[in-house]
Amino acid sequence: MGDSDGEDTVETPGLPVEVVVYILSFLHTSDRKEASLVCRSWYSASQDPRFQKNITFRFPASASSLELIRGLGRKPRCNLIISQLDGFSISRSLLLEVGLCLGPKLESLALPGSSITEASLLALLPRLTSLRRLDLRGLDSLFMSGAFLSREEHRQQVRSALCGLEELDLSDLRYLSDLTFNRLTGCTPRLRRLSLAGCHIAFEFDPYRGCPVGAVEDSSALLSLRNLRRLLMEQKSTLVALDLSRTSITPESLRTVAQVQGLFLEELILHGCKELTNYSVEVLVKHQPSLLKLDISGCTELTSRSVEAIARGLKSLTHLSLSRDWRITEKGLSDLLLLPSLRSLDLSECLHINGTEMVKGLKGSDAARRQLETLNLRSCTYIRDPAVFFLAQLLGDTLCELDLTSCSNVTDLSVCAVATYLQKLVVLRLGWCKEVTDWGLLGMVQRAKCEPDEETGDKGPRFTRTFGNMGFFKPPRLPFEERPKLVTPNDLEQFRVQAGASLLALSRLQELDLSACSKLTDSSITQVMRFPDLHHLSLSMLPEITDDSLVSTARHCRSLTSLALSHCPGISDRGVAQAAPYLPRLQHLYLSCCNNITDRSLLLLVQHCKRLRTLDISRCNNISAAAVDLLQTRLPFLENLHYKFIGGADLSLTL
Repeated sequence: MGDSDGEDTVETPGLPVEVVVYILSFLHTSDRKEASLVCRSWYSASQDPRFQKNITFRFPASASSLELIRGLGRKPRCNLIISQLDGFSISRSLLLEVGLCLGPKLESLALPGSSITEASLLALLPRLTSLRRLDLRGLDSLFMSGAFLSREEHRQQVRSALCGLEELDLSDLRYLSDLTFNRLTGCTPRLRRLSLAGCHIAFEFDPYRGCPVGAVEDSSALLSLRNLRRLLMEQKSTLVALDLSRTSITPESLRTVAQVQGLFLEELILHGCKELTNYSVEVLVKHQPSLLKLDISGCTELTSRSVEAIARGLKSLTHLSLSRDWRITEKGLSDLLLLPSLRSLDLSECLHINGTEMVKGLKGSDAARRQLETLNLRSCTYIRDPAVFFLAQLLGDTLCELDLTSCSNVTDLSVCAVATYLQKLVVLRLGWCKEVTDWGLLGMVQRAKCEPDEETGDKGPRFTRTFGNMGFFKPPRLPFEERPKLVTPNDLEQFRVQAGASLLALSRLQELDLSACSKLTDSSITQVMRFPDLHHLSLSMLPEITDDSLVSTARHCRSLTSLALSHCPGISDRGVAQAAPYLPRLQHLYLSCCNNITDRSLLLLVQHCKRLRTLDISRCNNISAAAVDLLQTRLPFLENLHYKFIGGADLSLTL
């Protein structure tokens, strides 16, 4: 450092790498990435092995990817997701380079949206001696011929490389047969997780043979229950997770799976298995009591009888999804909330849920035993403010994620309760809660209203929205006919000096969804959007906000990676010009139907938001095709560009 006269200058010695690593250990991943760009020594510190766990590199197949793969060869281990592979020379060269440079270092490989040849994959797999996870979902090109791994020498090579494979994803394969399934799983003897979601599995009974399909011999067309059961028996000592979502599994077939002797599943996903019944769940609970995670969402035949069976039999359950199980009511939820290890509960689109039994169950449990961290009540339209108040009060010490999307009866009182009690929240979703106003976000709701009475007096006759005026009473005004009381400058001054339960209390927020809360204005958004760790924000369909909200948000939420402003007519080039310099980390931006956005905004995004991967400018009438072409050439990471009906023309494209 130099003195005031600038005569003597002494360079500050560089910090030891160990000290820089220690400093970086306190930063979030996105902040650590930014810090790694300071200088070479900080970059080297950011490559410390403690920061390199479970890092996945995702990129499409292209000629430029070859150099990236060679660079990854310097890392001790690596996970890859390579999309858009095909049978042409670039893809073959890319897979060959993966094998040569990353073979013994690659731990996970996924090939989504690809159509590769058997020869290309068979040339790669024997080199991947450290592979722990292989994702082949949707790769019908591999299995269409039925000849994959048909040669013994190929099976021996693959078996020697994949003997340590723990996770295998075969989802959405239309041509998976007994033959190919046996060949592939015969090369992976120590599986812990297997996904067959969306596969065509023959669970049904064959009336001509008097036995299940495939019970006599291996099928060359379909995967049969017999072969699935055989795999479960062979690998029962290691297999702990199974995904049979979107299959036609029947109650009898699930019973066959659950009763495999010595099989102790910890995770079972049965999303969208519409033939399952309450009896299926009761049998499952009886034979697999060690389940920790269970997803039976979209199983529309299930009722509260299944909930009661789960509460009785799965005492170690940590994650449960009952989403879109429309017949489920409040019955059994109080017992379910008594489970001491339950951490995540998804009741989204369970239309008969009002929260009463959930509150009862939580009140009946010891506060020290409440472990619920994630609660999803999306589209539970019977949820009202009193339920949210008591849930927030009872779960304040543990809840990190709350989804109240489309809970149409939730008002400012619920926002007040959430801000008061749930200050550990990391994710909050209030989209389509149309009764939420500026007052709720500012925490200026009267305190008396924040504590709902359990008994309310008679307030006179009430009507449904469809009840006509028969001449005796004047029908109540509809909610959308009433405009909220505007926040005045005096109100804002009071907000600044008082310590209220505003949204600012949720200082840990990383994701916030306020889309379609149409009564919100600049008055609240400019005051409460001050979350340094916020990564995902949706303000779509807020017709009253303007550039002031965008600029204020950008200045105070500089960690944003995803921002949705679709259908916000008050957003213009002026706002983008002032906000873009504060958003260098932005990766996903949604501006569809913002007609005050022009070519100038695209040029500003090119200049300041070079990491954009997704951009939606559909139906922006003042954007030209020439500006879109320039955008594509100047943003190297752009993967998804949507520009349908720009300038009034239909030029839809998804890269």
